[in-house]
Amino acid sequence: MTAYGEHPPESWAFLGVGDPFQVLHDEQRCLLAVAGTPAHGRATPVAVFDSRSFVRRALVRSRFPVHALAFHPRCPLLAVGAGKYDGGYFFEGELLLLDLKSGAVASLIENEFGRQVLGLKWLDERTLRVLMAPPDDWQEAAAHEHGHVAVVDRADWAAVPARSLSGRDLAGPRVRAPRPTPHEAAQRAVATLRSLWPAQRDDSSRGV
Repeated sequence: MTAYGEHPPESWAFLGVGDPFQVLHDEQRCLLAVAGTPAHGRATPVAVFDSRSFVRRALVRSRFPVHALAFHPRCPLLAVGAGKYDGGYFFEGELLLLDLKSGAVASLIENEFGRQVLGLKWLDERTLRVLMAPPDDWQEAAAHEHGHVAVVDRADWAAVPARSLSGRDLAGPRVRAPRPTPHEAAQRAVATLRSLWPAQRDDSSRGV
């Protein structure tokens, strides 16, 4: 259980994900997803909490830094977008789908290198908008500032198999895709967590 205090903590270490890097709050369902920062080359933790009590409900780890989180509008699913530039050619990454009830996770992109996923948005129950970096920066000076956006439609996302999203599924128009600095992302994450603290305090005082 969280040790409650009048003011938000200076450190969010009690969340167990390291320094918060990405945060997403589903106010209606009282769900909070927090992606941490990878430490010493380890996988990046992503935890889902009850936003009123900060009790953890699920945990998944990505091989890459996490840039995007999106709760499905109806199903107990969390989409996680991650990736990085390999330093010489490819923008590698993965799109994970976490089942919040079972804890099962599927990596959806079939390509061996995947794609660096920069943004995710559910347009409706069937449709996920995916913003990705280009596959590589070969002869592409603007690759670090542009990307591609795809709209993926599936009738039942809870039944989507691992490695089932092909290059055709992820094809889409070129768009501007400026990347925030890690410092900017971390600042936003902590600001969101701090904004939730008063509500968490109110619930604990009522014994919720």
